[in-house]
Amino acid sequence: MRIGIDLGGTKIEGIVLNDVGEVLVTHRVPSPSTYEDCRDALRSLCEHLEKQTGSHDLPVGLGTPGAISPRTGLMKNANSTHLNGRPFLADVMADLAPRPVVMANDANCFALSEATDGAAAGHGVVFGVILGTGVGGGVVINGRALTGPQAIAGEWGHNPLPWSQPDEHPGPACWCGRRGCLEAWLSGPAVQATLGLPPEHLAETPEALARYCDRLARGLAHVVNILDPDVIVLGGGLSNIDALYAPTQVALARYVFSDGCQTPIVRHRHGDSSGVRGAAWLTRPIP
Repeated sequence: MRIGIDLGGTKIEGIVLNDVGEVLVTHRVPSPSTYEDCRDALRSLCEHLEKQTGSHDLPVGLGTPGAISPRTGLMKNANSTHLNGRPFLADVMADLAPRPVVMANDANCFALSEATDGAAAGHGVVFGVILGTGVGGGVVINGRALTGPQAIAGEWGHNPLPWSQPDEHPGPACWCGRRGCLEAWLSGPAVQATLGLPPEHLAETPEALARYCDRLARGLAHVVNILDPDVIVLGGGLSNIDALYAPTQVALARYVFSDGCQTPIVRHRHGDSSGVRGAAWLTRPIP
């Protein structure tokens, strides 16, 4: 058995997962707004999950909204800003000892979940995409999540929208301090800001849907040109819009540097549970 924890902005979800992917226990608690309270919540959550399964000292995989800087060992890029600049991994490892702890970005956890036993199972190179409040991404190669020396592998959301049109330049401001990032065009809040309608109504407006799918395809084409993944898996709230898939797939082939594009764009299998399942799979040994 293994514990998976998804540390979100509004909730912390924890599960106990067995070796065949069955969820034995699940529990959610509100996300605290302070650093110390967050540490306490994680410790209590692990104790609760172990008590429910009659186990102890289970390995813990933790998905976080940011990443640990390889340069400083401190958390960076988290929209839960109370985590940034803190030695979060070191503190959590101390709090949960003697349990072994593995930590990864939440988008990497999503990609790992779908690559392990989800919509991308059986594929060697998987690009997992989060289209939600933000735009994230993760890369899994042969069952292993790719991190990179800056711990930003897969972070396509903070690249600019490629092949921009005159009315798309310089692009909307992004929270990262730049303009025209894919996140500022493709996230849920960006749909409202740039297309003038709530994201849940995107499919009801053909012109807006076409513009969104074309922008999504342009962003994904850059990833395909560099990584050439076997499959792209979409997650996050916008991924539940069925009407996105076919036009984005068609548009992708127009932008990829090839005579066509065979990379399928597929919907997640595990939905909102994919992140926490992927966090649990972080602790599985990779041959």
